[in-house]
Amino acid sequence: MTLFDLVIRSMRKNIKHYYLYFFALILSVVLYFVFATLQYDSAVISERSDSMNMDSAFKVAGVLLIFIAGIFVVYANAIFLKRRSREIGLYQLIGLTKGAVARLLIIENALLGVGALVIGIGAGMLVSRVFLLLLMKLVGYDGFIELSFSMAAIIQTAAVFVAIIALTSAQMLYAVYRNTLLDLFNADKKGEHPKKPKAFVSAVLALLGIALIVFGYWLSGRMMNAMIMFNMLAVLASTIFGTYLLFRVTISWLFYQIRMRRQGHLGLHNSLSLAPLMHRMKGNANSLTIITVLSAMTLAMLAGSYSLYYSTEKETRYVMPFDFMFETGEDEVKQFTQKLAERDITFTESTVEVLWADGIMDVDNAPEWLGMMTQVKVISAKQLQDAGLAIETPTSKTASLHDASIVWMLKTVKTPFDIVLSSGENEVRIPVSEVGQGNVVNYPVSDSQLVVEDAVYQELKKTLPPVGAIGDEKHLETLYAVNIVDKEKAAEASEIFQQLKEDNYPFDFYSMYNRSMQSNGLLIFIAGFLGLVFLISTGSILYFKQMTEAEQEKQSYATLRQLGFTVQDIMRGIVRKQVFVFGVPLLIGLLHSVFAIKAASFLFMSDITVPAAIAMGVYALIYLVFAFLTIGYYRKTVKAALR
Repeated sequence: MTLFDLVIRSMRKNIKHYYLYFFALILSVVLYFVFATLQYDSAVISERSDSMNMDSAFKVAGVLLIFIAGIFVVYANAIFLKRRSREIGLYQLIGLTKGAVARLLIIENALLGVGALVIGIGAGMLVSRVFLLLLMKLVGYDGFIELSFSMAAIIQTAAVFVAIIALTSAQMLYAVYRNTLLDLFNADKKGEHPKKPKAFVSAVLALLGIALIVFGYWLSGRMMNAMIMFNMLAVLASTIFGTYLLFRVTISWLFYQIRMRRQGHLGLHNSLSLAPLMHRMKGNANSLTIITVLSAMTLAMLAGSYSLYYSTEKETRYVMPFDFMFETGEDEVKQFTQKLAERDITFTESTVEVLWADGIMDVDNAPEWLGMMTQVKVISAKQLQDAGLAIETPTSKTASLHDASIVWMLKTVKTPFDIVLSSGENEVRIPVSEVGQGNVVNYPVSDSQLVVEDAVYQELKKTLPPVGAIGDEKHLETLYAVNIVDKEKAAEASEIFQQLKEDNYPFDFYSMYNRSMQSNGLLIFIAGFLGLVFLISTGSILYFKQMTEAEQEKQSYATLRQLGFTVQDIMRGIVRKQVFVFGVPLLIGLLHSVFAIKAASFLFMSDITVPAAIAMGVYALIYLVFAFLTIGYYRKTVKAALR
């Protein structure tokens, strides 16, 4: 019998061991090929051609996808090798050299890799159109979508997975050459007997783990200062190390205390849940920590990207409160409104007078950037209300400050504070009672805006002369605002505006909203795709690991059945174990992500509670599907224990 014949014979007899690893390979190929196909699709390229950031995002996402797929396949291969360790030992026992066994495994791995690559690319071609339609829907693309065949995507996918197969082959070589026969025959029996922890050391480390997590949460809400980069690294380091200590020491110590209080008499349910966890806690601490931290990062990424997409219209409106705004004079406004009238597009027209001045915030312990503020537009609240903007009039002698470009920094400043306005030789100090969420005039003519009562505005016009501080530049200016009544014709009106402002920098609400939807749509798709890949990978890893443990504990279930315990009795203990294995990393990951989102909330002008909660809820529901699948597999194993 040749080595190749032995390979074929081995693959036929070990199909029950292969399907997990083969599934992991196929799934990784499908997901990566879909992403590569979208990356090279002409429709996607045209949508992201105007955005260098999105092009970079695709490249970074591709690297992350390779990393996730590689870890997933390597981990699945490790489980696969462990389940076949006895077989590998038998090959050596009957006389095959380690080199021959290694070649056998590498040939098997190559055949599985080629098969997975062919099946995965074929399946990827079938589902790529679904993902393309979803992506185009997210970016608001209305044209005909035709998925193009991409040889570049096939070559890229093949190259990536040849490298991954080479990595797993090296992993097999290591398993063959570094393990003795005794190690191979006892691999599935290896367990960790819990040792009595040193009381003082364990207590200190347990409290340290909790303290590090609490410190990370506390610091995450106080990062906005000159040491923001250091603060971010400190939050990340303290949270990760604290999570590791939580799994490695704190939980192990609590389990040991429960066992000691019961004097070793755990009962059936605790024996099936607590005891296996105690025996494997040391080995599981690393994987549970990684899964928890990466789950938190994935949840934060998903929640943040969905929040951007969900709040696109509101955030754009904060930057562009009016549909159109002109500052160049009446002639251009008349030309624009005439064209609107010719197209039967109804609109409202208004004017807003603004007073320019130099302004410096007077805030105790203020960051350096506050002292560098120069131009401020002072605007009457009454004029804004007459123009149709819903804004409250500040109380007499006070003002509200608005600037969408620095609103995330203004959130750190406590009100009230003073702002000193100057024009020429005159200065006026005005208390700021409120910081607005967005602009009151359109970008890019906005600068920082100070909204005051009309009487205060008229007084400031006299106190701060219209010409002075900036040479001959005009300090009193009239802005012209136009709003479209029928929002269904906003796209048509925007097209007219774009043609009119072709030689300048055209900014209007609809075009900015449309560009933001495209960018945020691509962003949420990339984040969602990576989140899906990570979710499937981590869920599958936990599922594979629990399947292996179920096989190892099968004899124990058979013994319990022979003693008269029902399937339901045994399953109660197993369910408790799965609640810990799947539930604890998920709950801690959710908690970590809540504080991460809270720390990043300064980047958003609108409230992101609802979109963040929706993203986290969907992630948790999909994640829990793997827990139910695992419980189902355990139930099947317990029922078959006596057969």
